[in-house]
Amino acid sequence: MLYKQVLQNKRKTIMLVTLFSILVLAIGWGIGYLFGNDPYTGLIITIIILAIYLPMTYFTASSQVLSMAGAQEIQKEDHPQLFDIVEELSLAARIPMPKVYIVNDPSPNAFATGIKPEKGAVSVTTGLLEKLNREELTGVVAHEIGHIRNYDIRLMTICIALVGVVAILANMGSRMMLFGGGRNRGGNNKQNPILMIVALLLVILAPLAAQFVQLAVSRNREYLADATAVELTRNPVGLINALRKISGDPHDVKRANSTTASMYIDMPLKKERRKRASLLSTHPPIESRIERLENM
Repeated sequence: MLYKQVLQNKRKTIMLVTLFSILVLAIGWGIGYLFGNDPYTGLIITIIILAIYLPMTYFTASSQVLSMAGAQEIQKEDHPQLFDIVEELSLAARIPMPKVYIVNDPSPNAFATGIKPEKGAVSVTTGLLEKLNREELTGVVAHEIGHIRNYDIRLMTICIALVGVVAILANMGSRMMLFGGGRNRGGNNKQNPILMIVALLLVILAPLAAQFVQLAVSRNREYLADATAVELTRNPVGLINALRKISGDPHDVKRANSTTASMYIDMPLKKERRKRASLLSTHPPIESRIERLENM
């Protein structure tokens, strides 16, 4: 059951990232078609923006997330139990020992960063250390180690970058239409009206579609990390109890925001989660995650 779920989640992620890539190229085509009936120009512009924005986000995302969260790196003497747990689980996962960080925040939560295992880091809040016992803390750390081993941070970094590219392209397309960019260069409007409508819808709806794809990828990777945690610990009970305690805490993580929310083990903006429908959440419902864990 466990390995079957891991394989299913990996297939779903590949499908979603493929869909994301097609969406980015499609909006580039749409902008080119609206701007002078020249889809190739739109695709070239898209590739140029990707070539600049994607590497910039890719190589700076981890340091930015840690800085925004206010995470402080620790050594073994600072918190021996946490350090030992991270060390034991990284050996079980067969990855290099990640750096260990603590965030001074009473809300129990945790996240991982690192575009590859050699650059991995696990960060937990002081609230998590205070409210969880060793078994529960092990479950949470195993979940974060799972993200690192499964290259989830790399995937989510790429998704965040692609959402940014879609937003840039959509804004560019809107401005072109506003200033008359929909006329072709020769002054004769020979665009196919059906393709014009398709291109227009892409420019308008692509940012929303990109957000939904990103949310789907984020939720899918949480399920996969939960499954990986059970694989590493052979004990779903610790993570189940930890998720109940984390989700039951009403406080927000103070320095979390909508950009970094998907990195945490549970939605760090609890008040925002209550306002949103589950479809718009960066995380699957806790009840659904616990049900899957109990079935393991």
